[in-house]
Parts: sequence; C-alpha cells; structure tokens
Amino acid sequence: MLNRRTVLATGALAAAPLALPLAALAQSKKDTVVLALTLEPPGLDPTAGAASSIAEIVHYNVFETLTKINPDGSVSPLLAEGWEVSPDLKTTTFRLRKGVKFQNGEPFNAAAVKFSFDRAGSDKSTNKDKRNFANLSTQVVDEHTVVVINKDIDPDFLFVLGQATAIIVEPKSAATNATQPVGTGPYKLDAWSKGSSITLGRWDGFRNPGAIRIRRATFRFISDPAAQVAALLAGDVDAFPRVTPRSVAQFKANPRFQVVVSGSRAKTILAINNAKKPLNDVRVRRAIAAAIDRKAVIEGGADGYGAPIGSHYVPGAFGYVDTTGINPYDVEKAKKLLAEAGIKTPLELTMTLPPAPYARQGGEVIAAQLAKIGIVAKLQNVEWAQWLSGTYGAKNYDLTLISHVEPFDLGNFAKPDYYWGYQSPQFNELYEKIQTSARPADRARLLGDAQRLLAQDCVHAFLYQPQWVTVAHKNLKGLWKDMPVFVNDLSALSWT
Repeated sequence: MLNRRTVLATGALAAAPLALPLAALAQSKKDTVVLALTLEPPGLDPTAGAASSIAEIVHYNVFETLTKINPDGSVSPLLAEGWEVSPDLKTTTFRLRKGVKFQNGEPFNAAAVKFSFDRAGSDKSTNKDKRNFANLSTQVVDEHTVVVINKDIDPDFLFVLGQATAIIVEPKSAATNATQPVGTGPYKLDAWSKGSSITLGRWDGFRNPGAIRIRRATFRFISDPAAQVAALLAGDVDAFPRVTPRSVAQFKANPRFQVVVSGSRAKTILAINNAKKPLNDVRVRRAIAAAIDRKAVIEGGADGYGAPIGSHYVPGAFGYVDTTGINPYDVEKAKKLLAEAGIKTPLELTMTLPPAPYARQGGEVIAAQLAKIGIVAKLQNVEWAQWLSGTYGAKNYDLTLISHVEPFDLGNFAKPDYYWGYQSPQFNELYEKIQTSARPADRARLLGDAQRLLAQDCVHAFLYQPQWVTVAHKNLKGLWKDMPVFVNDLSALSWT
C-alpha cells in the first residue's frame, strides 16, 4: 500500500543506493490499527460490570481465559493446554500452559485460576455470571493442574469458561483491573483518554510475541451514526465493528472497503419492568407486544439486519423453537387486552434508550406503534453509564430497548433480583431441570418449554436477533466473520 513515505523513497531511486528505498518500503509495513466502537466502556474489568463494551476491548487482548471461543462458536485451548471431563460430566481437570506470566511479572498458575473462580463466585462478587461461579469448586492439584467441580451438568461449560467473565486475574492486581488492567494477553493498556479513545500496545513479555503483527491498536468511541460513516470515509478509522448498518450500501459500492455481515446470538428486546404497575399485569405486557410490528422495527431500528424472535432465544441455537406466533402483531387485540386490564388511555410510560443507534432509531418506531393503542411512550435518551446505573442497577424504568448479547443467558430469568423484576417458580423449576439434564434430547425439550413459557408470560416484547455489520479497510485481514461473543481479537489481525 503506497503512503507518503513510500512515494518519497521511490522518488529518490535515481539518486540513492537501491537499499534505501527497499528499507523505506520495509519500514512502511503497517503495524497499527484504529478501530471504532459505538460505546465507551465504564471500566476495563469484565468481572466487575455487565457492559459488553468492556470485553470488546480487553477480552483475549489484555485478559485471557482457560478456553477460547472461536468465531464459529467452537472452543479451543488458551491458558489451558487441554482438559479431561469425568464420566458424570461435572468434573473437569485442566492442564495449564507452562511458562506464562502476568503483565506485572507474576506467574500464571493453578493458584491464580482458583483465586479467579473463587472471587467470581464469592458473596462480594459483582460478576454478572456470579451464579455460575458460585456453583464451582476449584481445587489445585499442582502448579499446572487444576480441577473444577460443577454442582450442575453444563454442556456449555467450556464455552462459558471462554467468556470475558471467566478471565484469569492476578491476585495482587485484581482490585485495580478496572483502571489498570493486568492480564496474560498480548496487549497492555497504553492510554485511556476518557470520552475519546483507548490505546493498547503490544506487550513484549507475551509468550509468543512473533505471532502478534499489530503493534498498537487504538479504539475510538463514536456513537453518532453520521459521525461513524464520516470517520470511515475520511480514513480516520480502519475498522468499525457493529457499525450503524444504515450506510452499508455505499460501503459495499466503494472498493476501498470490505463489509462483513455477522450472525449473532444476541436478542434485541423491549425490556419491560415486570415489578411496576401496571406492567406487572400480563395483559398489559401482551398488549405492548401485540402493538409492535417486529418487521417494521427491524427495518427502522436495524436497517433490515435482523430476524424476528418471540422469546429470549435465537434461531440456530440448540433447542430453539419458533415462538413468534404466541404474541403476534395485532393492534385490535392489543386494545382489547388493555381494556380487559382496566387501563384507561392514554397510558403514559417512559422508554429509556441507551445511545446505540438501534435503540435510538428503534425506540422512535416503537413509540409510534404504541401510540396507536393509546400508550404514550416518553422517550428518555441516556448515556451508557446512566443506563447501567439507573436502568440496570437501580431498576428505575418502565420500558427500555436493549440488546442482550450473551449466548447463554436464559438463567437471568431465574435471578430473583435481576433488573426485569420477573418472578416465576415455574420457570425456576424448568431452568433447574435444564441445568441438570445430561441427555441432549431432554435438554432440547426443556429449552423449548422455557422459551414458550417466557413468550406466554410475555416477560418482554421480544423483537429480533440482530445481524452485526463490520465495515473495514479492504487490506485489513483477520476480522471475525461471526460473533458468538463480542470481542475484537487483535492477535488475529494483520495488514496485507
């Protein structure tokens, strides 16, 4: 790729020794990258907060896990070289990679694994998957062997251990990882300019430095859709994972760019606060769902990139059943349900919208649809930190449009204090059976039952499974085709 330095060197060919322009060409091999993200993370410790934007920067880059999730959803060794699973499927013995150090010089070993998992499941844990880790008993056999015993049979256990909430942390630095992350990964934090960007630099102490071709990566935060497009067109950004899809056509037609459309396990929902009146009445929730035309929301909020869902589960996932017919779009039925519930219209509700374009655009579409049945949805735009503290943390909301991106998160409906306020002994019993069933056929049947129950209870207005769009420079290689989890794996990137 020609740049100004190459052109100058080539222009000097006639007057200079041949070695000079070749050296200049060699030096111009690009080894930096600028990525852009819609949301800035609230911190850099994925065990301390629920925001997926944390993992988008640090997962597999700064912090590592025992296993690694690949773009196709398969699992391979990372900090663990291998493992054996017991016949009862509850005990896993991990053989750990030797010669690995943390970025502060401390050794990675079985004690660090035990510390990390015990910490994640402790009473003081703020890990969003605390419940999973509380079920684990971790035993050190020797420095490079650890045994993990799970109370439940979990066929997805190795996948779960590859997620960002399962990172292995160094005990001495764990408390300050939110601002000074210390991991075993190939990159370390160089700089964080709040509100603007985060820069990661290649860590010279990494166990396999020759495999890492990107020396420095800068993540810029651009939430405005128009600004996202402008930054790409100006060349200020090399890649924009999960960019606003509204401009895909112009990038597909531009030979400077590549457009990658990725599948996902995400669920975009209009979350409903089941603990607040009158939303604690299932008839009101069903009325809200019946008033929403999912296809119109996909077109208006996601620019057509999505598949309708009727429960908190997506096509392609094990045990999926189609529940879109349980609460279909039916405006007249929605009006009758409100009347049955004794609701006098207009009913005023707030709809809290985080900054992502799918939420802001989709919120306007849904508000217009709800208005047709007498519900006045007051749109409340908030920044991401406000959403995490006020909506997710304090549960101060009526409706909120949000994508839940974790692949296996049905268990959130069994959490008594989760922000949805959903309480169902029937679902809890079902989920317990799902967790303890060894036979795949039994699990598939129970997963179908769980999906139908959530749809019938109309916990939320389940909207669509999003497809994510990445726009990048045509010469940037190694971008993930699909996104079973939200990561930007810098170790896979290189320039041609």
